[in-house]
Amino acid sequence: MTTAHILAFAGSARRDSWNRKVLEVAAAGARDAGAEVNVVNLGDFPMPIYNADSHADDGVPATMLELRRLMMSANGLLVASPEYNCSITPLLKNTIDWLSQSVNGESGKAPFQGKVGGLMGASNGAFGTIRSLPHVSTILSNLGVLMLPIVAVPGVSKAFDESGAMTNDRLKQALLALGARVAHTAVRLG
Repeated sequence: MTTAHILAFAGSARRDSWNRKVLEVAAAGARDAGAEVNVVNLGDFPMPIYNADSHADDGVPATMLELRRLMMSANGLLVASPEYNCSITPLLKNTIDWLSQSVNGESGKAPFQGKVGGLMGASNGAFGTIRSLPHVSTILSNLGVLMLPIVAVPGVSKAFDESGAMTNDRLKQALLALGARVAHTAVRLG
């Protein structure tokens, strides 16, 4: 394989999500490294809270089947995860719960296995989501994603200017490098 195909999303559907902004920086790093990057907004994939009974009765929602198809066509993931009460967001956890269900006899791990994952998170706090990122990394790793070192972005509101450009060069370089590393690793493992 000569090109990395990366699916990128944030665990926040908030209109002005800081995590979607840092995700875009990492996605730019992947593109600069030659990857094709598809950035999606999880808000465009509505789903009910995962419940095994509704899953058995109604199957996997069409929106999750579409997101699963997008994941299956990727060999790399970029995920930005906010931190809610020192943990993963309900949106991100619910998305992973739906995506990890078997579909038509195909394993629930199929969308995840063999992928390279770049994980980042941003908050205004001093820890920059560092308390929740290892949890997200463990979940994705358990599903078969080869996880790279995480990037936490503290004090995120001071890292961007009014136009939306990232002004904290150290953090910007770390995010760009994460995106590039996902792209390069996906090609090497492809």
